Amino acid sequence: MVSPSRFDDEALVRWWGRFERYSMSPTMARAALRLGMKLDIRDILPSIRVPALVIHDSEDVVPIEGARWLARQIPNARFVELPGKDHWPWVTDSDELVDEVEHFLTGERHEPDPQRVLATVLFTDIVGSTEHAAALGDRRWRDLLEQHNRLLRRELDRHRGREVKMTGDGMLATFDGPARAITCARAICERVRPLGIEIRAGLHTGECELHNGDVGGMAVHIGARVADMAGPGEVVVSRTVKDLVVGSDLTFTNRGIHALKGAPGKWDLYALTR
Repeated sequence: MVSPSRFDDEALVRWWGRFERYSMSPTMARAALRLGMKLDIRDILPSIRVPALVIHDSEDVVPIEGARWLARQIPNARFVELPGKDHWPWVTDSDELVDEVEHFLTGERHEPDPQRVLATVLFTDIVGSTEHAAALGDRRWRDLLEQHNRLLRRELDRHRGREVKMTGDGMLATFDGPARAITCARAICERVRPLGIEIRAGLHTGECELHNGDVGGMAVHIGARVADMAGPGEVVVSRTVKDLVVGSDLTFTNRGIHALKGAPGKWDLYALTR
């Protein structure tokens, strides 16, 4: 009744049952319930002279109208309605509630640290896309892009990559393994060639920040700059990626040391041998 979103969580139900049995006897439980029913604080609410916050879930089993009335009776109280239907905040995701309490107490909202994961980042783009678009016209160029996107997504599925977003004439994707990312990039280069286009691809492995399905951070920035260094039909990787696939059948050609715009230091780059 008080936590309907967790009704089917058998482990929680068993845990809560043990907690209740260990906490008090049936006689004490009945006495506590009777006492709770007799409490009446309505007369003292107008005398409260400190900042007050009233929080209530919109679909709580305890009607929200009572919470709104409570906030109106306390001078200058702040009322916050949160989405949800659980009366017990500790058995559900309480981040929103804690955020509201923190803001009430400090005047600030805490921004959570971004989640970071180690991933291989793949960037692709069509070489000479502007010239192709001008030569084909809008409709034919749009049809070509749709074919290009279907091919990219097919190879991404085959190599167990994750599409982050299409970038107009290219793609940003992540992989949990650099070797599959490289073979995916090579396959994409080969598959789109019959369409009369060439793509370039760049890869880097590093820690990425996750935010609402998107990825960011220096690793993503470096991956984009590595892709800029690739030629038509070429897959270029950072030394980090090359070192991680030592022992595989992938071979590379040294492309020298480069300064990547916006990235610290110098970077060894390698092109996948065709």
